[in-house]
Amino acid sequence: MADDVAQSLDELPPLPRYLQLLWDREAPGRRGPKPGRSITEIGEAGVRIADRDGIDAVSMKSVATELGLTTMSLYRYVDSKEELNAVMVDVALGEPDFAVTARGRWRTRLEAWARAGAAKRRAHPWVVDIAVPGPPLTPNTIAWMECGLRAFANTTLGEQQKLSTLLAIDSYVTDHVRMSVQFGLLGREHGGSEHADTYGLTLAQLIDADRFPSLTQAQSSFEDDDEDFFEAELSFGLKVFLDGVDVLVASAR
Repeated sequence: MADDVAQSLDELPPLPRYLQLLWDREAPGRRGPKPGRSITEIGEAGVRIADRDGIDAVSMKSVATELGLTTMSLYRYVDSKEELNAVMVDVALGEPDFAVTARGRWRTRLEAWARAGAAKRRAHPWVVDIAVPGPPLTPNTIAWMECGLRAFANTTLGEQQKLSTLLAIDSYVTDHVRMSVQFGLLGREHGGSEHADTYGLTLAQLIDADRFPSLTQAQSSFEDDDEDFFEAELSFGLKVFLDGVDVLVASAR
């Protein structure tokens, strides 16, 4: 079995250049001049531009200009804009704090992991919609998966159940940040709509109790509420998810 796996790995094409650089596994004997910047510096430049000017301002040219390089020189690091995006996401998320899933019950650990991920995305909300070349393969995104899976230590969940649960919660956190941007809950500096403050009032002008009785009642309950909806909705959603996982964990004993 081990020999079959080794043979399969030998038959795979070489890792993309950006992954070689991020994982410090650069293929030997590469010709041409040595890159003058690290792959991390490339990602950091992209993150600065995205945070400062918006994700639409990020391009191979703008990143090169930020670093004082030529656009063509970036192709020593990445082969496409999507690969650049993947490096930026890796830099923006950073390495997780493994301590958050090292103490407490599984539920405490998993919630702490989810909240840490939400905080990273809240700081850089463009990461939730950026196009990357496939599933997570960069060091920090893989480390976040490892950190999350450790939350299930001492449970009797199967390995596929652990991974599926983790992916479901991560998807919820990602969609929550995306929705928060659309609803203007993160502030205008993070892409919030200029109409966010008047959304409830505008909605009230468009709906009536005869046609939308349930929505009218729901809308009136938060019309004048100053609650932090990002945190409140995140907490509610995580509780719903974790209550369900609690049942799953109990049934697996």
